[in-house]
Amino acid sequence: MKKKANIAVLGLGVVANGLVKNLIAAEEKIKQQTDLSLSIAKVLVRSKEKKQGLAQKYQLTLTTEVEDILVDPTIDIVVELIGGIHPAKEWITLALQRKKHVVTANKDLIARFGNELTATAKANNVSLLYEASVAGGIPILHNLNTSFMADEITAIQGILNGTSNFILTQMNEAGLTYEEALESAQVSGFAESDPTNDVDGWDAAYKLIILVRLALNQDLVLDDLSVKGIGEMTQVDNFYAHDFGYQIKLLAYAREVDEGTYAAVEPVLVPQTHPFAFVKNEMNGVFIESKMMGNSLLYGPGAGASPTAESVLTDILTIAKNLNNKQQALQMSPSNLPRCKLHKEGLMNYYFLITDCAIDLTTFLEKQHIRPISLKQQENSEAAFISNKLTVQQKHDLINKLQEISHVKQILSVWED
Repeated sequence: MKKKANIAVLGLGVVANGLVKNLIAAEEKIKQQTDLSLSIAKVLVRSKEKKQGLAQKYQLTLTTEVEDILVDPTIDIVVELIGGIHPAKEWITLALQRKKHVVTANKDLIARFGNELTATAKANNVSLLYEASVAGGIPILHNLNTSFMADEITAIQGILNGTSNFILTQMNEAGLTYEEALESAQVSGFAESDPTNDVDGWDAAYKLIILVRLALNQDLVLDDLSVKGIGEMTQVDNFYAHDFGYQIKLLAYAREVDEGTYAAVEPVLVPQTHPFAFVKNEMNGVFIESKMMGNSLLYGPGAGASPTAESVLTDILTIAKNLNNKQQALQMSPSNLPRCKLHKEGLMNYYFLITDCAIDLTTFLEKQHIRPISLKQQENSEAAFISNKLTVQQKHDLINKLQEISHVKQILSVWED
């Protein structure tokens, strides 16, 4: 039986650095509990000179040539931590074809090419694991594949982007504007210098695609998904939301309905009593609805070197134990899932609207057969309200009528408690 697993790491950035530290810290515990020894044999870097200090500190062997890793027969597991699509996709494909197991935290790559790469892994009887690609340190993918194995999940929703959640928390609790909250996130290290992928909702969308594969056993395509970010959020939105008893959160969600699946990424109003209201700043939360277990929430750090690296290390250990027991290679999900049939028109929802209105809004809404559950109007001018449940078509009809008499400034879905 194989008592030692040799690892090669592609990249030596923040997460890779965290992986090295976590592995060293847990080395004795791993040996005691599993009788396994994990060794980082090689690390791929762009420049040996720039990483020489880390290499000497942790006794790492550096290389600038990926072929040094791919042709090495002693390497059992390749850990991809360079990010992006290219050359990560090509290198992972080659590693799998050369019978090396792969662990990655690359959500963009797995969301777009996960099926293809999983098929390659299966064909070569090696594993492709990617726990760290969704929600950082929360073991959500493992739980979906184990704790819910005999259950049927009907909906999954999550606060999956720490940057956006930090911004919205600071706007809600510290009274910052969107621009001030974004700057604070960048200073605190929770936002990139170019935060587009995070604040426009694409990061959460990639993670939702991965979650839907495991939770609903469907292949959700990015082009089919409705994605809206938080860039238009203002303190006016926060004022009315708070006054009505809600917070604004960027949610990624998918729910099975009679006609198919409803899925989206968008800012929504959640009640102050909902568990999501307590998921603050850079933290993430995933809320699962299932037929047997009911409702459950997984909560934890959504990013950061140590939490993400810990998820990577857990995948490495899973593969190493599998190798030691000479078991068949594990996969996160099948590679031939049916395409998700998205259904948008039949779902009924509450809606939060803000409008500049010069007439009495209560009277206007009565004529439209709208029964608001909350309404506030500032001396017959700016007004905000939460509608009764409407279909998508009824929402569009209401907006069209409102635009005849006013300017509609905001429209958000309202989450039920």
